[in-house]
Amino acid sequence: MKKYLLIFLIFITQMVFAQQDCITAIPICSDSEISLKPNGTGTVAEGSGCLSKESNSIWLTFSIQTAGTLTFLLTPTGPTAPTIDYDFALYGPNHSCANITETPLRCSYAGLFSSITPPLTGLNMTSTDTTEDGGGDGFVKYIDVLPGQVYHLLLNNYSDEVSPFKLTFGGTATLLTPFDHNTAQIYQPNPFIQPGPTQNGEIPICGNPVNFDFSTLSNLIRNNNPNFVIKYYHSAVDAMNDYDPITTPISVNTTTSYKYAITYVDPNSPISFLNQCREFGDIKFLDKSFTLNPATLTSCSNNNSGTAMYDLTTATVGADPTHVLKYYPSMYDLNNGINEITNPYQYVSAEGSAFVKATNQYGCFATAEITLKFYALVPVNDAALRACFLETNPSTGLFNLNNAAVTNQAGTTTKRFFPSLLDAVDGTNEILNASNYIAPNGVVYVRVSDNRGCYSVAKITLTVMPPVKSEVLKDKIICIEDKTTLDAGPGFKSYEWSTGATTQSITNVGVGTYWVKLKTGECITTQTVKIYPSEQPVVTSIDISNNTLTVNVIGGTPDYQYSMDNINWQTSNVFGNLARGSYKLYVKDSYDCDPIEISVLVPNLINLITPNGDGVNDVIDYSAIADKQNLVLTIFDRYGAKIHQADKSNGYKWDGTIAGKKIPTGTYWYSLTWNENDKKNTPFKFSGWVIVKNRE
Repeated sequence: MKKYLLIFLIFITQMVFAQQDCITAIPICSDSEISLKPNGTGTVAEGSGCLSKESNSIWLTFSIQTAGTLTFLLTPTGPTAPTIDYDFALYGPNHSCANITETPLRCSYAGLFSSITPPLTGLNMTSTDTTEDGGGDGFVKYIDVLPGQVYHLLLNNYSDEVSPFKLTFGGTATLLTPFDHNTAQIYQPNPFIQPGPTQNGEIPICGNPVNFDFSTLSNLIRNNNPNFVIKYYHSAVDAMNDYDPITTPISVNTTTSYKYAITYVDPNSPISFLNQCREFGDIKFLDKSFTLNPATLTSCSNNNSGTAMYDLTTATVGADPTHVLKYYPSMYDLNNGINEITNPYQYVSAEGSAFVKATNQYGCFATAEITLKFYALVPVNDAALRACFLETNPSTGLFNLNNAAVTNQAGTTTKRFFPSLLDAVDGTNEILNASNYIAPNGVVYVRVSDNRGCYSVAKITLTVMPPVKSEVLKDKIICIEDKTTLDAGPGFKSYEWSTGATTQSITNVGVGTYWVKLKTGECITTQTVKIYPSEQPVVTSIDISNNTLTVNVIGGTPDYQYSMDNINWQTSNVFGNLARGSYKLYVKDSYDCDPIEISVLVPNLINLITPNGDGVNDVIDYSAIADKQNLVLTIFDRYGAKIHQADKSNGYKWDGTIAGKKIPTGTYWYSLTWNENDKKNTPFKFSGWVIVKNRE
């Protein structure tokens, strides 16, 4: 016979029952094994046939689900089982408890004379007797049963000693039950379900003791079976007697085994045998509460920011891997489920606390405080570096940033350099050539990290020491033929001249470019100085009018001096009363250098021509100086109108005519210009007047 209900449901194992009568027979609504412990008799003397007396008796009743043969086995249990003699009497079908003298359908007893230990009795398939006459083995013949038949079974421990038994059914028939889904679907749509997450009667609780409302289990147990009534009890005795059911929440603990009973109620058949059926089960509470340990996390308050980043998930609070963890900035937030820390891996906070709530699969939770601390700050201080200017770009210097004394925590720190504070904090745009860093005046920032990854940022002020030049060493202008002295002045650590001299000054130096390296501290400034030749004056033109010569000069450095013999000098550029002929003209400027020398021609002045063909004073003729450059003779009338030009094409002559016609007698003006054959091609201008007398 299949056993569809777990044995735990029949919790009345070894239950002591007293004062049992037929009218209060215990309904058997399952094919499962039964264990009971009768003690005493009922109030009515019942039983007949092979039972000579009731000593420790109990009445059971059952109904048939499916037709077939029915057997059962009654086995004494307990430490005194070998000396226990159980008797039974089976009544039915449809026995009336009012008929106390009815002859039983089957009757037998084990008898201590049996060789079987412990002594057994019951119905089996091999016996042929219907009652035990004392000569058998305690067993009698099975019975044939039909659906709906109701039987009563009286069991009696003939021995005076109270001892439990177990009763198991066999054969091809099955007992009527509203609880076994596979054989009783006509009564209930679903099997009932044992309470608890794993459906074994074990209920997780969060604490010991705790208040618990048993009614919260009913819907699960009932499993949508409308004719099940669920009740809860403090003990097995209360459950069997339906005494003092638990109807309100009570304080439960893990040491007490609570009971529940499932009763079948058929509203359409109040007298149905099914309405007597009750199934029982254990409810045991398991404390699934747990505790957490407080923890401390220490992190870096980088750059003395006053906050640090914490990975709260690394706090060793003793949580189980299956726990669901939530983090909050305060216990108030945790208790109210607000302001949850959504990124506990990167939680930024000042020193203080965060709080964790761990929840297990049973809904139990525990909390713990996570103390947040800072590591000691990386000690740094601002520093400064000075560097000599670079000659290629004097506004910049070459710095070795590693030389900045920003920390005295040697050997345990690393340094990285950045152009700005933001870069130093973010770790971006790192200066990779820190030992050869070219920069102008300004600042850089160094990120100093220890072996824990903490860092502080210090500022390094960069100062470029500018070139220090001599204030007295200046460019000079001298006569190209002269020599001079260059003096860099005092106050320098050392001197090095382009001439090789290492003295403050050098002498007897002429026109040219010189340099001197001036050392101040550790820096060297190369200063260039030039000696220029003085610019000589330039004679731009010479005007000669009659016997007066005027010199026009530019360039050089005024004031100018003039001389016709290089001995006697004058400041006037005009020389008068000059006879016709060639001269040397000398000019010098305020530098008094060797004068420039220019050849001067005062040409023959012709003031009268008589173009009458007599061969005497017929023409003005300057062909004698035709070797001069750009020689031109120009004739003007008294109104300043040009009337003739004598040049190379006409032999530098004029015969007093215009286009072959004689001009009227009169006074005319002329201008003779040329460029002297010197390096400067000095322009000359000789002007005068001439009287032309023509015969009428």
